[in-house]
Amino acid sequence: MAERAVPLSVLDLSPVCEGSTPAQALRNTIDLARRCEAAGYRRYWVAEHHFTEGVASSSPAVLIAAIAAATSVIRVGSGAVQLGHQTAVVVAEAFGTLSGLYPGRIDLGLGRSMQKRREVVNAAEAGFDGRGRSGGAGGARTVNGLLIPAHYSAAQMYKSPRFAAQPALLQQAGAQSADFGEQVDDILAFLGGEFRTPSGLDMAAVPAVGADAEVWILGSSAGQSAQVAGALGLPFAANYHVSPSTVLEAVEAYRAAFRPSRVLSVPHVLVSADVMVAPTDDEAHSLAGGYPLWVRSIRCGDGAMPFPSPDTVAAFAWTDADLALVADRVATQFVGSPAAVARQLRVLQQATGADELLVTSVTHAHADRVRSHELLAREWGLARLS
Repeated sequence: MAERAVPLSVLDLSPVCEGSTPAQALRNTIDLARRCEAAGYRRYWVAEHHFTEGVASSSPAVLIAAIAAATSVIRVGSGAVQLGHQTAVVVAEAFGTLSGLYPGRIDLGLGRSMQKRREVVNAAEAGFDGRGRSGGAGGARTVNGLLIPAHYSAAQMYKSPRFAAQPALLQQAGAQSADFGEQVDDILAFLGGEFRTPSGLDMAAVPAVGADAEVWILGSSAGQSAQVAGALGLPFAANYHVSPSTVLEAVEAYRAAFRPSRVLSVPHVLVSADVMVAPTDDEAHSLAGGYPLWVRSIRCGDGAMPFPSPDTVAAFAWTDADLALVADRVATQFVGSPAAVARQLRVLQQATGADELLVTSVTHAHADRVRSHELLAREWGLARLS
């Protein structure tokens, strides 16, 4: 059990497994949400991904509505709505609707999406490492027991034809993404019933006005997301599972930028981790066997493949370049028995000072994923925290 009783929550991508279908993946998400509610998890968030065969979570608001209808007390939200191809009013209205139907249970997590992609590519082409520094980012290190791997730049992935084609498909012709900070300001104004046009006209976005959705900012670095979350006094979710090399920078930047608000008087940090739990270490590592190949498919720019079967994993011929491409994500996945993974999560919590932890997991069989979350909940003592 944890020495400090921080809540655990779940992030679900609705993974499509080899030999299955997106429809089944969505039904699995509903089932897993029910199981996680019963196990005592605090939140159940769904991701937003597009044009990828291995992930069925592409419409968070629709999926959140289905999950909230199938559960009764667990908070349900987005991890995250990608603002790069949506307007502030559309997001506010959607989550205002959800909050009206399921009061006190909706989280609105916001991410930067395509704006971040452009910045990473531009930085790489200018000779920077994607975090505003020229040259390499140094090697792996351990900080307070937590592995911080060498920095991985997503520039090549973002420049792939599949990623490059997405903006034209996700936005109206000629549309440009608004500044992330301005969009967040507008969403908060719509929710608070305080939105004014530049000419001073009041514009009430019903049913967003007065909605009690809890607004979060998600980020992977010390950049704009962390700065906006801190400046506005909003809770911040940092992605160790996506960008483990920059998680400490992200939370430090958020705390440094934090200003008290009507929402928070002190900073509030949630940190994510990729986990796979089974009764024994050996079984957990076996269930995680497809994870490196799945990550490789993402980083090659093709989008996540359907999570591979053991036969597909066994037949794949790895190269040194392949192994290097996924090394940071594989090394920072927490895999093992319930006690082993709980120890790793405690290290993550203590190193980052997280107030909450968010776990995500993917394997080939749905039953194994359900069991992973239930075993971890029992080891963490969630029933005693609820």
